[in-house]
Amino acid sequence: MIKLLLGDRFKNYSYVHLRKDLLAGLIVGIIAIPLAMAFAIASGVKPEYGIYTAIIAGFLTSLLGGSRFSISGPTGAFVPVLFGIVMQYGYVNLIIAGFMAGVMLVLMGLLRIGTIIKFFPKPVTVGFTTGIAVIIFSGQISDFFGLEGVKKHEYFHQNIVEIFRHIGTVNGYSLLTAGVCLGVILLSMRFLPKVPGALLGLLVSTLIAAFFYPEQVATIGSKFGGIPSSLPTLQIPHLTLDTIIYLIPPAFVIAMLGAIESLLCAVVADGMTGKKHNSNRELIGQGIANMITPLFGGIAATGAIARTATNIKNGGVSPVAGMVHSLVVLAVLLLFAPLASSIPMASMAPILMVVAWNMSERKEFAHILKVKSYDSIVLVLTFVLTVLVDLVTAVEFGLAIAIILFIKQMISVHAVVKVSPDPVKEKVVPARIANGRGCPQISMLTLEGPLFFATTQAIEESIDHELKSGSKTVILRMSKVPYLDTSGNDILAGITERIKKNGGKLLVTGIRQQPKDMMIKSGLYDKIGAGNYFEHTGQGLNYALNRLDKDLCKGCRHFAFRECAELCQPINKTNADARKKEPVRALSQT
Repeated sequence: MIKLLLGDRFKNYSYVHLRKDLLAGLIVGIIAIPLAMAFAIASGVKPEYGIYTAIIAGFLTSLLGGSRFSISGPTGAFVPVLFGIVMQYGYVNLIIAGFMAGVMLVLMGLLRIGTIIKFFPKPVTVGFTTGIAVIIFSGQISDFFGLEGVKKHEYFHQNIVEIFRHIGTVNGYSLLTAGVCLGVILLSMRFLPKVPGALLGLLVSTLIAAFFYPEQVATIGSKFGGIPSSLPTLQIPHLTLDTIIYLIPPAFVIAMLGAIESLLCAVVADGMTGKKHNSNRELIGQGIANMITPLFGGIAATGAIARTATNIKNGGVSPVAGMVHSLVVLAVLLLFAPLASSIPMASMAPILMVVAWNMSERKEFAHILKVKSYDSIVLVLTFVLTVLVDLVTAVEFGLAIAIILFIKQMISVHAVVKVSPDPVKEKVVPARIANGRGCPQISMLTLEGPLFFATTQAIEESIDHELKSGSKTVILRMSKVPYLDTSGNDILAGITERIKKNGGKLLVTGIRQQPKDMMIKSGLYDKIGAGNYFEHTGQGLNYALNRLDKDLCKGCRHFAFRECAELCQPINKTNADARKKEPVRALSQT
């Protein structure tokens, strides 16, 4: 059981590795403390809930997840989602939705969906990530300026209006505190990159506020009360069928966002270390963590890219670093929780603003816009809907538009081209058809691109045209068809039936493995006949030439093949009457 849970991530683990993990875990743990509180506050819950999340979810995900290096906890990506759920459903239902999301994540991992989620369309992820950054940044303006009487609303535009309504209540002390914190963060990033800028800015601005103008700015204590210096007791939520059904939508949103962010974080860690994570195991680990954390009052957790990168840069080599990070946060909670009540709200705001700026992916956003492709449309739509409506709507519409535009591109890529052999170049080319060198009895079509529900019309129309023109043998060159779905398979089945009823034969050359497997499963492979499949076009063409009606070749001037020089002899008196028949005239005119 232990081996199943831990895998081989601790294989050959040594004291040297432990020393590196202890140092990395200590640094990441210190960085995580102000972020955990800030994300919790921005999500509309008490700051201690963010700390509980960093401790419990951070430890369990490192122990059970699929990445050696990922650090999990509350993140900025969840802020607008959790805040919206708190506003609409309440904190108790947020806890239940978080637990349900954990169950969903475990199921995703067991169903091996992890490898699919990794390939989420980039314009959608960049769009909603940048939108989330805008929401987080704007949500800190009131605390940065110390505005009084500002009420939190669910929608972005309502919060902006609320800020402007109370802009006259700016607190100079809060503005000074926030400015000091922001300045320290930026200076430490520039001159002391190895020092946790958020923690340093928090300490300096808090000390200045406490010594020079005490009780002049709002603090965590005055807004939320004191932070308890212990973990909460286990509380099992009361679940009913009605509650579960009611909370499926928010739970699904938490699960999907958690899956996407966790796997993106793991991919980033892979790129920095050259290692490979296990996507499905990562989802299971995140799921278990998100099932247990809410039972202790914590909020949703996922992989945190910035903390993971810090872990790697400071020498973390195994999941032990993530577990140490959680223990550091726990130690701070037990020893220094009462002091956290004195932290000004204005000191928390710049921390989240910097986080929002760093997570905004502004360079990627500008790059995709500059390309001016379909991706730009998906990007802007997802971004605008994330900011003005909500993340669920943004992702739904972003994915829908991305799929529609993808299908449109696939339709434009797919082609059905009639071709004929060029004896000089020794390859089949469409130019021969344009020059009247196509055979009236043999139609050769090259299919290019995936053959699925949106691209079946072209081949159906082309085959119908060939059958009406009198072709008895149709050769489908399928070496450039990488994918065949059930709709495409059904179209080919219908084409096969029509060709047989017309007295003709369908030949297939160069078929690839996936289309072949689909045909075998559906029974179409046997319906066409195993003897009618050829590896190369030339083999299929030789077979078709043996089926030619030699009488119809007499007098034909198309000369599609080398063999036509011998077959297409001038019309003599004996077969002149046969050449006058309508079907023959029709063939000779194609």
